[in-house]
Amino acid sequence: MSCQDRGLLYGDGLFETLLVVDGAPRRWRQHMQRLKEGCSRLGIGGVEEAKLRADAEALCTNKARAVLKIVITRGAGGRGYRPSAQSDPTRIVQIHPYPEYSSQYWSRGVKVRVCQHRLGANPALAGIKHLNRLEQVLARSEWDEPDVAEGLMLDSGENVVEGTMTNVFVVKNKRLYTPDLTSCGVKGIVRDGVIDIAENLGVSSAETELSLDDVRQADEIFLTNSLIGIWPVMQLERCTYGPGLITQQVAEKLAPWNNGWIS
Repeated sequence: MSCQDRGLLYGDGLFETLLVVDGAPRRWRQHMQRLKEGCSRLGIGGVEEAKLRADAEALCTNKARAVLKIVITRGAGGRGYRPSAQSDPTRIVQIHPYPEYSSQYWSRGVKVRVCQHRLGANPALAGIKHLNRLEQVLARSEWDEPDVAEGLMLDSGENVVEGTMTNVFVVKNKRLYTPDLTSCGVKGIVRDGVIDIAENLGVSSAETELSLDDVRQADEIFLTNSLIGIWPVMQLERCTYGPGLITQQVAEKLAPWNNGWIS
């Protein structure tokens, strides 16, 4: 990778993080769709899925459980913000060990906190997984307590947007709610899957503004991302919760959906 790469100099690029099980990256098609959408919105061309897949196949072989990270940048360019039309995108594909999370995170739930750092509004970048993660870096640096698994991030209007690495869902009166992400935040792959699963279960859902009080007063809370699937929340500040019925139903339906290259 060149020291003139725009991903290094300006965060000019995108990334995807995929769960690998039994040598196969899970939800490949959905990750590629989001990556292609992000490249389109940033004006990054020339990314070939076939090469990414070949790289992934080579790295994932014989991996029982791992993490595949794909990074696409605009490529090397000269000094200055204006991108060159002649830049060839940089492709980085890495394999990492799966994090050592406690099994109780899935069975009993996790403890979460509220981060002080606020997310800035930027509709042009909302939803995509771009490389500019300094807001999450600053938020995650706020705590080092080993029993706190995640931190909730708010926007300048004090609405809950997401976790530092997860999407957030709350259940209230048997309805499912998740923050609206039109101004900031990442639209996670599992987030989209949960919304579809809820519809199939006959559980009404809505993407809406959620204040911190809305989240505190929820009947159930759970977090999602591609590596963890679903973690129930058992404690937020002084509020306690249990893995509720809707959380359990969604988690059960999500399990078979979490299979294969093309799922």
